[in-house]
Amino acid sequence: MRYLSTRGGMPPQRFTDILLGGLAPDGGLVVPERYPAIDHATLEKWRALPYADLAFVLLRLYCDDIPDADLHALVRRTYTADTFGSDDIVPVRTLEPDLHLLRLSNGPTLAFKDVAMQLLGHLFEYVLAKEGRQLNILGATSGDTGSAAEYAMRGRRGIRVFMLSPAGRMSPFQTAQMFSLRDANIYNIAVDGVFDDCQDMVKAVSADLRFKARHAIGTVNSINWARVVAQVVYYFKAWFAVTAEGGPREVSFTVPSGNFGNVLAGHIARRMGLPIRRLVVATNENDVLDEFFRTGVYRPRGTADTHATSSPSMDISKASNFERFVWDLVGQDAGRTAALWREVDGRGFFDLGGTPEFERVAEFGFTSGASSHALRLQTIRDTEARYGTVVDTHTADGLAVAQRWREPGVPMVCLETALPAKFAETIREALGRDPERPAAYAGIEARAQRYARLPADVALLKRYIAERAPTVEPAAAAPAP
Repeated sequence: MRYLSTRGGMPPQRFTDILLGGLAPDGGLVVPERYPAIDHATLEKWRALPYADLAFVLLRLYCDDIPDADLHALVRRTYTADTFGSDDIVPVRTLEPDLHLLRLSNGPTLAFKDVAMQLLGHLFEYVLAKEGRQLNILGATSGDTGSAAEYAMRGRRGIRVFMLSPAGRMSPFQTAQMFSLRDANIYNIAVDGVFDDCQDMVKAVSADLRFKARHAIGTVNSINWARVVAQVVYYFKAWFAVTAEGGPREVSFTVPSGNFGNVLAGHIARRMGLPIRRLVVATNENDVLDEFFRTGVYRPRGTADTHATSSPSMDISKASNFERFVWDLVGQDAGRTAALWREVDGRGFFDLGGTPEFERVAEFGFTSGASSHALRLQTIRDTEARYGTVVDTHTADGLAVAQRWREPGVPMVCLETALPAKFAETIREALGRDPERPAAYAGIEARAQRYARLPADVALLKRYIAERAPTVEPAAAAPAP
């Protein structure tokens, strides 16, 4: 399998060549040259596989430059009951006939990001050890990516993590989960701004190819292809859980979405042949993605127009993974992808409304909807009253939107994003009591916190990294792809 850029300016690369990086050198995103096709007979052979073995047979299609024995060992070390609480790894809870919850939040940081990030930790350490290299991971988080990355990378040899987050815009639990870590290889940076400012800073550093090579900069944000492909696995697992053997029954999925990586994994699963009817994109008040799927207009907002909500991990107005979908939407035409973007008020913008390309949105099964604070409170109450299940605020957004797109006889699976313990203030507002939390996280908000505070200034960020990350000698530096 070879990898290209959505903008056409990168020579074909292998999986291990693109694993540690973020943006392609031309500013695009890394995409596979093709999606492997899975027929129904193969699907049925995979139905009974344990999660780690299912991950292996899927991942080997995309990372065939890692020996099978090594890859199998990596995924088996990743997907264990000790790490994820049960052998199921991602259990499915049936709420009522044809309405299901895919439980993705049983990992170390209680969020779906753990499912991919734990694998990334093993993959990174494996490749770095093979090549005798070090890596300085630079990332941005609106809440859950940061903690999942830090818990996956803490203490790993040859790896440092520099994680940016918007100051004061995560929940107290999310903040404490990151900032209370004492590991010497973890650096938390609170940025004066919103998540999109943090994401822009990461992209700016990644675009400076000399600095990136000199300081061995890599990424774990959802622009990292390995994270996306790791998430493809649980769509297959969920499909097996809610269908019976013998028939290609279609299933719909609703995905709470901010950066578009989680639902993009569903799109890839569908393109590979998994019988998915609908992929429902659920947003909160920051409804840039919902606007696109309704109108064809992609119009990112500025800092002042990005709302701080009670589902903060989706307080995103520039979906960093979206370009991969756009590339597919325009027929994998790199020139067309690059030419689409126009600058409006300093932000990328395009309009596909009324074009034949936009008609492919329906062909790909995409629909969408937006939620609000009042609606997520009501959904949390209704879900607890009807099913005895307390869900977090983002999952509530997903369940609220899912109800609009349910169809008789078609199973609807809503992807859980986090445990409610991470958003206690809103759960308390909805239910009048605190959510349960694992014993290991008792009193986490009171723990001492360690972080740096920076303005949204790329030059200052580079200086901060350079002072803490040794340079790579030119002779040993990895060449730019």
